[in-house]
Amino acid sequence: MEALLKAVRQAFATVPEAAAFLADWPEADARRVVTPATLPVCEWVAGLHSAATTQAVLAEVQRLAGRLAWQQTYGAGDFGADFLRGYGWSEFIGLRGPVPSARIACGVLLLAPGVTYPPHAHAAEEVYLPIAGVAAWQKADADFAKVQVGQAIHHPSWMPHAMQTKDQALAALYLWRGGDLAAKSVIL
Repeated sequence: MEALLKAVRQAFATVPEAAAFLADWPEADARRVVTPATLPVCEWVAGLHSAATTQAVLAEVQRLAGRLAWQQTYGAGDFGADFLRGYGWSEFIGLRGPVPSARIACGVLLLAPGVTYPPHAHAAEEVYLPIAGVAAWQKADADFAKVQVGQAIHHPSWMPHAMQTKDQALAALYLWRGGDLAAKSVIL
């Protein structure tokens, strides 16, 4: 886990929008036990490919994927069973991850090919950093725009946003701060 946390922090260190989040990065060695869990979307992890700038962090996610606690925020009634087969996340730092923090949450989001993560919003401010795959991202009422690996996406508190994958799976690191770090997003 230490190598993964170091790689994640290094990946975000080059992202100006992440500076305030990194100021709250937990320094203590406190750890909690999390029970590994898998989801159908995890079948895509091993086949992910990255750019050189995010290869180290992707390699750590791939190495630890079977020991991470993969979760879902939604149920079938929210977006349907097809969405759930292609969606999941694992928290490294936060209220549920192995590194406790009440100030930030940090982890990785996975979306399988052909998944639309519908418009949603949340109180937490958020920065995403794609580490593998290509996806289109939407902010507020703007059109979907393709975002490349290593290109950060910032969502201020309550900014509506959505994501779409086409023929590639997506892995994106995330940072959250502010609001309830365990809150379910509001579906729009």
